[in-house]
Amino acid sequence: MEVLVTKEQIARRVNELGYDITCFYEGKPLTVVILMNGALLFGADLVRTIRQPLRWEAFICSSYHNDSSSGELVIRCDLKNPVKERHVLIVDDVLDTGLTLKAVKENMERRGALSVRTCVLLNKNVDGKLFMSPDWTGFEIPDRYVVGYGLDSNEDFRNLPYIAAKE
Repeated sequence: MEVLVTKEQIARRVNELGYDITCFYEGKPLTVVILMNGALLFGADLVRTIRQPLRWEAFICSSYHNDSSSGELVIRCDLKNPVKERHVLIVDDVLDTGLTLKAVKENMERRGALSVRTCVLLNKNVDGKLFMSPDWTGFEIPDRYVVGYGLDSNEDFRNLPYIAAKE
Protein backbone atom coordinates (compact mmCIF):
# COMPACT_ATOMS: atom_id res chain seq x y z
CA MET A 1 0.00 0.00 0.00
CA GLU A 2 1.07 3.55 -0.71
CA VAL A 3 0.77 6.05 2.17
CA LEU A 4 -1.10 9.15 0.94
CA VAL A 5 -1.54 11.03 4.24
CA THR A 6 0.68 10.46 7.27
CA LYS A 7 -0.38 10.29 10.91
CA GLU A 8 1.34 13.65 11.52
CA GLN A 9 -0.42 15.33 8.60
CA ILE A 10 -3.78 14.07 9.86
CA ALA A 11 -3.16 15.39 13.40
CA ARG A 12 -2.10 18.81 12.13
CA ARG A 13 -5.08 19.15 9.78
CA VAL A 14 -7.63 17.97 12.37
CA ASN A 15 -6.39 20.73 14.71
CA GLU A 16 -6.76 23.33 11.93
CA LEU A 17 -10.28 22.13 11.13
CA GLY A 18 -11.22 22.21 14.81
CA TYR A 19 -10.06 25.82 15.09
CA ASP A 20 -11.99 26.90 11.97
CA ILE A 21 -15.15 25.10 13.09
CA THR A 22 -14.88 26.58 16.62
CA CYS A 23 -14.72 30.09 15.15
CA PHE A 24 -17.62 29.45 12.77
CA TYR A 25 -20.02 28.06 15.40
CA GLU A 26 -19.00 30.25 18.33
CA GLY A 27 -21.94 30.70 20.68
CA LYS A 28 -24.30 28.53 18.58
CA PRO A 29 -25.97 25.29 19.72
CA LEU A 30 -23.96 22.66 17.82
CA THR A 31 -24.55 18.96 17.26
CA VAL A 32 -21.83 17.02 15.47
CA VAL A 33 -23.22 13.99 13.62
CA ILE A 34 -20.48 11.44 12.93
CA LEU A 35 -21.19 8.99 10.13
CA MET A 36 -20.19 5.53 11.24
CA ASN A 37 -18.16 3.45 11.00
CA GLY A 38 -15.64 5.11 8.71
CA ALA A 39 -15.61 8.56 10.33
CA LEU A 40 -15.34 7.27 13.91
CA LEU A 41 -11.64 8.08 14.45
CA PHE A 42 -11.77 11.38 12.53
CA GLY A 43 -14.94 12.47 14.33
CA ALA A 44 -13.57 11.58 17.76
CA ASP A 45 -10.37 13.50 17.13
CA LEU A 46 -12.23 16.45 15.60
CA VAL A 47 -14.75 16.97 18.42
CA ARG A 48 -11.87 17.10 20.92
CA THR A 49 -10.40 20.07 19.03
CA ILE A 50 -13.64 22.09 18.87
CA ARG A 51 -13.40 24.52 21.78
CA GLN A 52 -17.02 25.14 22.65
CA PRO A 53 -19.93 23.20 24.13
CA LEU A 54 -21.40 20.68 21.70
CA ARG A 55 -23.35 17.48 21.44
CA TRP A 56 -22.26 14.61 19.25
CA GLU A 57 -24.21 11.77 17.75
CA ALA A 58 -23.40 8.60 15.84
CA PHE A 59 -25.41 7.98 12.67
CA ILE A 60 -24.86 4.60 11.10
CA CYS A 61 -25.59 4.51 7.41
CA SER A 62 -23.96 3.25 4.26
CA SER A 63 -24.15 3.32 0.50
CA TYR A 64 -21.26 0.88 0.06
CA HIS A 65 -21.21 -2.89 -0.19
CA ASN A 66 -18.14 -4.99 -1.02
CA ASP A 67 -15.92 -1.94 -1.66
CA SER A 68 -18.27 -0.29 -4.20
CA SER A 69 -21.17 2.14 -4.06
CA SER A 70 -24.65 0.63 -4.20
CA GLY A 71 -26.19 4.00 -5.05
CA GLU A 72 -28.70 3.62 -2.22
CA LEU A 73 -28.53 4.97 1.36
CA VAL A 74 -29.31 2.47 4.11
CA ILE A 75 -29.81 3.79 7.68
CA ARG A 76 -28.87 1.14 10.23
CA CYS A 77 -28.90 3.15 13.47
CA ASP A 78 -30.55 6.51 14.02
CA LEU A 79 -29.72 9.50 16.23
CA LYS A 80 -30.35 9.32 19.96
CA ASN A 81 -31.29 13.01 20.40
CA PRO A 82 -33.23 15.45 18.22
CA VAL A 83 -31.38 18.03 16.12
CA LYS A 84 -34.34 20.41 15.88
CA GLU A 85 -33.30 24.02 16.59
CA ARG A 86 -29.60 23.10 16.61
CA HIS A 87 -26.85 23.67 14.08
CA VAL A 88 -25.65 20.36 12.66
CA LEU A 89 -22.17 19.51 11.42
CA ILE A 90 -22.07 16.18 9.59
CA VAL A 91 -18.65 14.52 9.76
CA ASP A 92 -17.80 11.89 7.15
CA ASP A 93 -14.68 10.03 6.10
CA VAL A 94 -14.62 10.16 2.29
CA LEU A 95 -16.57 12.21 -0.23
CA ASP A 96 -16.58 10.67 -3.69
CA THR A 97 -19.89 11.25 -5.50
CA GLY A 98 -21.55 12.92 -2.51
CA LEU A 99 -24.63 10.69 -2.60
CA THR A 100 -24.42 9.64 1.06
CA LEU A 101 -23.60 13.11 2.37
CA LYS A 102 -26.41 14.73 0.37
CA ALA A 103 -28.96 12.19 1.63
CA VAL A 104 -27.88 12.62 5.27
CA LYS A 105 -27.88 16.41 4.94
CA GLU A 106 -31.43 16.39 3.59
CA ASN A 107 -32.44 14.03 6.41
CA MET A 108 -31.10 16.46 9.04
CA GLU A 109 -32.82 19.41 7.35
CA ARG A 110 -36.15 17.55 7.45
CA ARG A 111 -35.64 17.06 11.20
CA GLY A 112 -35.63 20.84 11.75
CA ALA A 113 -31.92 21.66 12.12
CA LEU A 114 -31.19 25.40 12.08
CA SER A 115 -28.39 24.76 9.58
CA VAL A 116 -26.56 21.75 8.22
CA ARG A 117 -22.92 21.88 7.18
CA THR A 118 -20.45 19.14 6.30
CA CYS A 119 -16.85 18.24 7.07
CA VAL A 120 -15.03 15.39 5.37
CA LEU A 121 -11.61 13.97 6.03
CA LEU A 122 -10.99 13.15 2.37
CA ASN A 123 -12.45 14.67 -0.77
CA LYS A 124 -11.77 12.46 -3.78
CA ASN A 125 -11.25 14.07 -7.14
CA VAL A 126 -13.94 12.04 -8.89
CA ASP A 127 -15.00 12.78 -12.44
CA GLY A 128 -18.66 13.63 -12.66
CA LYS A 129 -19.19 14.50 -8.98
CA LEU A 130 -22.88 15.33 -9.03
CA PHE A 131 -24.27 15.78 -5.60
CA MET A 132 -22.39 18.27 -3.41
CA SER A 133 -19.16 19.72 -2.11
CA PRO A 134 -18.21 19.76 1.59
CA ASP A 135 -18.02 22.91 3.68
CA TRP A 136 -14.73 21.78 5.28
CA THR A 137 -12.22 19.33 3.84
CA GLY A 138 -9.23 17.67 5.44
CA PHE A 139 -7.41 16.55 2.30
CA GLU A 140 -7.98 16.42 -1.45
CA ILE A 141 -6.94 13.02 -2.81
CA PRO A 142 -6.96 11.22 -6.16
CA ASP A 143 -9.78 8.83 -7.04
CA ARG A 144 -8.27 5.71 -5.46
CA TYR A 145 -9.62 3.24 -2.93
CA VAL A 146 -8.18 4.23 0.46
CA VAL A 147 -7.95 2.59 3.88
CA GLY A 148 -6.73 3.50 7.35
CA TYR A 149 -7.70 5.97 10.10
CA GLY A 150 -11.17 4.41 10.24
CA LEU A 151 -11.57 3.60 6.54
CA ASP A 152 -11.81 -0.05 5.62
CA SER A 153 -11.76 -2.68 2.94
CA ASN A 154 -14.33 -5.28 3.95
CA GLU A 155 -13.82 -4.18 7.59
CA ASP A 156 -10.00 -4.58 7.50
CA PHE A 157 -7.34 -1.83 7.85
CA ARG A 158 -9.44 0.58 9.96
CA ASN A 159 -6.75 0.66 12.65
CA LEU A 160 -3.94 2.01 10.47
CA PRO A 161 -2.83 5.43 11.83
CA TYR A 162 -2.45 6.86 8.30
CA ILE A 163 -4.38 6.94 5.00
CA ALA A 164 -3.10 4.54 2.34
CA ALA A 165 -4.17 3.68 -1.19
CA LYS A 166 -5.10 0.03 -1.49
CA GLU A 167 -3.47 -1.54 -4.53
